[in-house]
Amino acid sequence: MSSKDLESEVEDKKELYGYQEGDIAAIFDRLDNVPENHHLLYQLPTGGGKTVIFSEIVRRYLSKHDRKVLVLTHRIELCKQTSKMLKGFDVTNKIINSKVKDLPDQNDYSCFVAMVETLKNRINDKKFHLGNIGLVIIDEAHYNSFRKLLSYFKNSFILGVTATPLSSNIKLPMYESYDELIVGDTIESLISKGFLAKAITYSYDVGLTSLKVGINGDYTVRSSDDLYSNLMMQEKLIHAYTEKSLGKKTLIFNNGINTSLYVLETFREAGYPIKHLDNTSSSEDRREILSWFRKTPDAILTSVGILTTGFDEPTVETIILNRATKSLTLYFQMIGRGSRKLPNKDSFTVIDLGNNAARFGLWQEPVDWQHIFRSPEQYLENLRDDVEIELHFKYQMPPELRARFAKTADISFDVEEEHKLAIAQNLRSKVVFEKSLEQHASMCVDNSEDLYEAKVLAKELNEDIQSRMKRYVNCLSHCSKNYREWLIEDYKLQLILLIGKKFRQRLF
Repeated sequence: MSSKDLESEVEDKKELYGYQEGDIAAIFDRLDNVPENHHLLYQLPTGGGKTVIFSEIVRRYLSKHDRKVLVLTHRIELCKQTSKMLKGFDVTNKIINSKVKDLPDQNDYSCFVAMVETLKNRINDKKFHLGNIGLVIIDEAHYNSFRKLLSYFKNSFILGVTATPLSSNIKLPMYESYDELIVGDTIESLISKGFLAKAITYSYDVGLTSLKVGINGDYTVRSSDDLYSNLMMQEKLIHAYTEKSLGKKTLIFNNGINTSLYVLETFREAGYPIKHLDNTSSSEDRREILSWFRKTPDAILTSVGILTTGFDEPTVETIILNRATKSLTLYFQMIGRGSRKLPNKDSFTVIDLGNNAARFGLWQEPVDWQHIFRSPEQYLENLRDDVEIELHFKYQMPPELRARFAKTADISFDVEEEHKLAIAQNLRSKVVFEKSLEQHASMCVDNSEDLYEAKVLAKELNEDIQSRMKRYVNCLSHCSKNYREWLIEDYKLQLILLIGKKFRQRLF
C-alpha cells in the first residue's frame, strides 16, 4: 500500500465500550452545564481508547452545536492517526500541517486537526484565523507546548486528554491550565475486563548513583550512556533477555543513541535478530524497520526517543526498560507499548533495568491521579530517590559465580544485623568491615589452588563488595559519596592483602 493510500484510508468506526460511554457522558455533563470557556482534563490509560472517545465526542458535539472543533496534536504521526479515526466516525476534517499555508476552504470544514507548532506559527504570522471554534481537544495534554495556544481560544471549551495528568515541566503544573480532572478506568480494571494485557515485571537491581539529573528533571543522556554502555550493563541486559524473553518479540528503550548502538552490536554478536531506530532515522528507514519488526516473530528493536507515542504494535511481547527515568509519563508510555491485547496474548513481559518499578510502583498498581493533578510538587518530592532504592537491594550471586565458591557453605553476610550486634556489644563499627573482609578472604582462599587464582576470585566479588559497603555506610550515616567510594577501594586492597596473608599462613 502506498503512503498516499495509507493517508486516505478511513478507519473503521470503533464500537464503544461501557466505560467509554460512561466517560463520554461525564464529559458532556460538563460541556452542557459549565461556562463555555471551561478547561477540563480527562485521564485514561494508554490502550483505553482516548482517540476513540474524543472522536465520538467530536461527532456528538457537531451534531448538537453550530460551532467548530479543533484537535491539537504534537506529532505528525498522531495528526494523521487522529484524522483517520475522525473519518471513521463520519467527521470530515482537515489536517493543518507544515504544507498548509492558508485556509481558503475553511468554511468547508467543521473540524480541524492541527500540529500545535504549525498552527502557532500560522496564527503568529497572521496567515489565517480559525473562527467559531467551540471545542478544542488537546491530545497528549501533559506536553506544555499547547499552553502557547490557549490564549487564542478564550471562548472555547478546552478538553485535554492524557494517560498521565502530570506536566512535563514541573514549573508549569497542569492545575494552572485546567479547572478540573475527570479520571477514567484504571489499568487494573481494564485488564480484568479483558481490554489490556497484564504486565509481568522482572526488576534487575542497577546502581544509578553515577547518573546526573539535567535541567529537564530527568537523567542526562551523557551520564546514562556512560552507565548503560559499559560492559557490565550490556552483559546484564543480554542475560535478562535470554533469561526472561528469549525468542519473544522485544522492544528495548534506551536513553542515548550510543547506548542503543552498543545494544545493537551486543545482540548481533550473540546472533539475535535486532535493528535500531532513533529520531535521526529517515522516514524510509523507519517504515522498513517497523515493517520488519511487525513481520518477524522473534524480532528485537532497540530504540531511543521515538516509539513512546504514535506507535502501536500489538504483537510486542516484551518491553525492556534499558534506562532509568524520573518521568512518570515516560514510564507509563514505554510499558504501554506492550499492553495491547490479542486473542492469543493475555500478558506481556516487562524487564526493568532502571529501578523504575521501585520508583513509581508496578505499571498496573492504583495511582491517585487527583492527588498528582492537584499536588504535583508533593508527589515528586515523595518519590523514592536512588540512594534509598539501592539500600533495599538484595545482592544475589549469579549461579555461575556461586559455583566457583562451591566449597563455602554460606556466602551470606547481613551487614545491618552484624552492625546491630557490634553496637549491642559496645564494639567499634569497624568490626563489621573486618568480619566481612575475613569471610570474603576465606571464600577466595578455600576455593583456590594458589594465590593467583584466589586474587582472580576476589575481583569477581566486586558487586558483592559494593552492596555490602553501601549498607555499611548507611549504618554509619552522614557519610559522603567520596568516602563510600574510597571505602570500596580500600576494602578491595585490604582483601588482596588478607588473601596473601592467609596463603602464607597455609604454607608455614
